[in-house]
Amino acid sequence: MINDEKILITGASGIIGLPLALHLAQENEVWGLARFASPGGARAELEQAGVTTRAMDLGDGDFSDLPDDFTYVLHLSWMRADLSQLEQALRTNVEGPGLLLHHCRTAKAALVMSGMGIYTGNTDPWHAYTETDPIGRGATAYAPTSPASKLGVEAVARYCARAYELPVVIARLNTFMGTTDSFPAMHISAVHEGRPMVAPHDPNPHSPTHLHDMLEQLEPLLDAAAAPALVVNWCGDEVVTAQEWVAEAGRLSGKEGQLVLRAPDPGSPTGTLADATKRRSITGPCTSDFWATFADLHATITGGPS
Repeated sequence: MINDEKILITGASGIIGLPLALHLAQENEVWGLARFASPGGARAELEQAGVTTRAMDLGDGDFSDLPDDFTYVLHLSWMRADLSQLEQALRTNVEGPGLLLHHCRTAKAALVMSGMGIYTGNTDPWHAYTETDPIGRGATAYAPTSPASKLGVEAVARYCARAYELPVVIARLNTFMGTTDSFPAMHISAVHEGRPMVAPHDPNPHSPTHLHDMLEQLEPLLDAAAAPALVVNWCGDEVVTAQEWVAEAGRLSGKEGQLVLRAPDPGSPTGTLADATKRRSITGPCTSDFWATFADLHATITGGPS
């Protein structure tokens, strides 16, 4: 477990940043950055746990209120936007992280979060994306600026690793699992409430990674950070389709799940299956079982038995 470090986390109010910050604050000095647009909420929870918070937009590039002696930097923040906001997205998602890494260039290591949206979509839903697959020509309906921003932030992270000799690990996150606002949880809630959800293909495979595994794998990933930067899929070891977990949510709820097919955008992937070989060589195998944790998550959301 990481301890006695001074850690900076961007996106500290997010679905991954918040539990990560709360966990690390138990044994470390943690600073959390986010916009914190709403009073109270995540910021109050973080400060109650001992996290020092700062409200800022990375795109502004003003870090005068931020120390530069962090030992670890975890860049998780992300501005989700449509094409009408492309310039702002690039400023916040690409330029901002570069300026931040420059500010914190003496750190022992930095983790820069990317995602599966970096990959050029393969028409085969069972294609397992590897770290050397083509990137940058994908498309996502929920965030059209995502491919350009992810390509940009990875390029900036690579530059910073070499220019400042800053060890960097670029983690391409797969489907996050384990909290009530994670993607599978959204499907559980939809089934429970009788709402349809959409998928780009049948089947639509994923390689979900659980919060508990992410907490265990963070330290070895930071230890593996390098200059030039190391790129790795941050994914789970199990393969599960959206169709399978919607059916299971229906079975547990006693209701019929509705998963509507939506024609994928040109270039978008039909599945997000990731090759976990490289990650396993760094972290070892995952310890969380998808279906056991899915049942627990269902019970938490619905108030029923797991």
